Amino acid sequence: MIRLIENGVYFISRETILEVREDGNLSFISGGEKAEYMPVDITRLERNEARKNTIAHKILMSHNTGKDNRNLKIRFDALASHDITYVGIIQTTRASGFKEFPVPYVLTNCHNSLCAVGGTINEDDHLFGLSAAKKYGGIYVPAHQAVIHQYMREMMASCGSMILGSDSHTRYGALGTIAIGEGGPELVKQLLQKSYDISYPEIIGVYLEGKPRNGVGPQDVALSIIKAVFRNGFVKNKILEFVGPGISSLSVDYRNGIDVMTTETACLSSIWETDSMVKEYYETHGRPEGYTELKTGDVAYYDGLIIVDLDKIEPMIALPFHPSNVFTISELKNNLSDILNLVEEEGRKLIDNQSITFSLTDKIVDGKFRVDQAIVAGCAGGTFENICSVASVVDGHSSGEGHFSLSVYPASQPINYELVRNGMAMKLMNAGVIIKTAFCGPCFGAGDIPTNNSISIRHTTRNFPFREGAKPNNGQFSCVALMDARSIAATAINGGFLTSATEIDMPEVNVKYTFNGDIYSRRIYNGFGKADSKNDLKFGPNIADWPQMSELPENLLLITASVIKDPVTTTDELIPSGETSSLRSNPLKLAEFTLSRKDPAYVKRAKEVQLLEQERKNNTTDGNKDAAIPDKLKEILEKLKDTGVSTGVGNLLATTGIGSVVCSVKPGDGSAREQAASCQKVLGGWANIAVEYATKRYRSNLVNWGLLPFTVEDGLNFEVGDLIFIPSIRNKIKNGEEVIPAKLVGKGKTRDLNLFLRNLTAEERNIILKGCLINYYRE
Repeated sequence: MIRLIENGVYFISRETILEVREDGNLSFISGGEKAEYMPVDITRLERNEARKNTIAHKILMSHNTGKDNRNLKIRFDALASHDITYVGIIQTTRASGFKEFPVPYVLTNCHNSLCAVGGTINEDDHLFGLSAAKKYGGIYVPAHQAVIHQYMREMMASCGSMILGSDSHTRYGALGTIAIGEGGPELVKQLLQKSYDISYPEIIGVYLEGKPRNGVGPQDVALSIIKAVFRNGFVKNKILEFVGPGISSLSVDYRNGIDVMTTETACLSSIWETDSMVKEYYETHGRPEGYTELKTGDVAYYDGLIIVDLDKIEPMIALPFHPSNVFTISELKNNLSDILNLVEEEGRKLIDNQSITFSLTDKIVDGKFRVDQAIVAGCAGGTFENICSVASVVDGHSSGEGHFSLSVYPASQPINYELVRNGMAMKLMNAGVIIKTAFCGPCFGAGDIPTNNSISIRHTTRNFPFREGAKPNNGQFSCVALMDARSIAATAINGGFLTSATEIDMPEVNVKYTFNGDIYSRRIYNGFGKADSKNDLKFGPNIADWPQMSELPENLLLITASVIKDPVTTTDELIPSGETSSLRSNPLKLAEFTLSRKDPAYVKRAKEVQLLEQERKNNTTDGNKDAAIPDKLKEILEKLKDTGVSTGVGNLLATTGIGSVVCSVKPGDGSAREQAASCQKVLGGWANIAVEYATKRYRSNLVNWGLLPFTVEDGLNFEVGDLIFIPSIRNKIKNGEEVIPAKLVGKGKTRDLNLFLRNLTAEERNIILKGCLINYYRE
């Protein structure tokens, strides 16, 4: 089904794969057996030259504004943000100084379900977005028109282009676009006409062969790949390049469904070969100029390879609490109690909340797994072909009686229109399926929250703990399992009992899509190139500026405010999504929810540290008199004196900033939302300490908010309340040092500690020195 080749491979004439073995010899993987039959002399292959023949290389180089081909400075062709992130991005850009959007910047409003929370604050944000589009020349997509990534596919992607979005699922590789999801500050850099700076990434080939069986959908393929590569880090921060004969067996909708889920592999981005079907896609959407054939050169080199035999992919399910927790549906059904017991045990460890009781095994009824709810939605599930497949399965059946329900969310109004026009919507409604509008609610916990102690099967992107919207602090629990729309429909007509689409008589669906562009042209504001500085921004009462942030001090005292020893910490745990996101435009209010579901005491601890820093500053202003130092602050400084790092409390007080630090094993998996970092900064945070960072985008968010992204090599040996003193940190950052000596003062112990700051660019160091990106660009 899935085979990983860890060594480099040559891809020759788009059909032959040669593995470069560890001894330097070549071995045939596919497409041939004898060197004399090869169209090239394989004894003269040049790895570095062959790297240039990947599709990804050509696109990256055409967007590199620097002279160094190993350290890239990328400028993107277009940008995209939704209404959870665009207010903060525009506020940051305003604070840094700019006049108009230099490239098309799409502002969508697909997280609009928050209108039920907080009175006017949701629509206030939308009005702010529209006023910004008019003032600075942006593209404004009103609520319910499209989810962000479907609009970008339909209207903005093009072959050979690059798009940056402030959402982690920014992926348009199947349409020939290298698209990357990053935190808001990276979009700020682009708006200020700066570059996206990365080391040249490794390129991993994804070789598709065969054809999926009827009933196997794109989510099944995607989950199979995620299972194979996430936990071992095989593609972390790399670009996936999809090639091979299997591509031609997949429709463009199907390819998009696989592509968007590559985010869950932890890769940087993706790109696919393009063909006549992609050409037809652009023609259908009224943009034939967007198509260019993209193929590898005669001899391309990949740093590794994933071979996917589409014939052997089975219907899959990702059980709670991660998209990589994948089983075949048949495997789960054959080992139901054992697997569900294991998930329950792992879930209790992960959630670590004694007030919550939950069970999955109680969903076993007469030896079968009965689920409570089903959703097909968003950029992964809400595509035209997925929903047509659901309609074909449920046609003539009931989609659920009693508590069980099935809802679909077409990803755009043009898709919704076509479903009505061709009769598919009628089939859905006749079966009892609820058709809703284009928004992302089920994917981030703001719509269709299940009942307590229930499980929802969803064709969406993620199933992290509580991402579906339950509130653990109120004793609530519900969870999500990810499945393909086809198997979800099969489960629905079987009364909610888990059923794969290959277990039913799955109808073939061959429905041609017609795109109605009038829906967009009559509703969407396109102001690119028409900035009007006379237009005023419209501020609601919840929209607040960023608080002032200090430069990095000479010395730094970190106090651990949270220690998380889970294998992975998601951005949803760092700052919850769902209802919390209604406060997205008010940094101080949003920060109150930092780590609220994972470590509810964190905010209180961080504020106590922040108060110490404020007292330190006040005392410094008053003249550094020891007698005036508050007792708690004096006690901490006296502890540092005992380590021999200072000879005077007053001197230490004047030169040492105090801030909180979050320590976790592998933080940052999941969303690109910058709030996962900015909320820590707003609460006085100065650093994270980790064994490794789950994604580049989270590490970038830390840097852009002036948080030091430390790593350690000897495990996460910290406790809440530990003091970590880092002398001369400012000079060490200036000098480019990567090994940072520190002193740790814990409960009854003092020890030396080495912290590491590897691979920071010169600009990243300067951002940290200034305290954050806003300060850096303001000057």
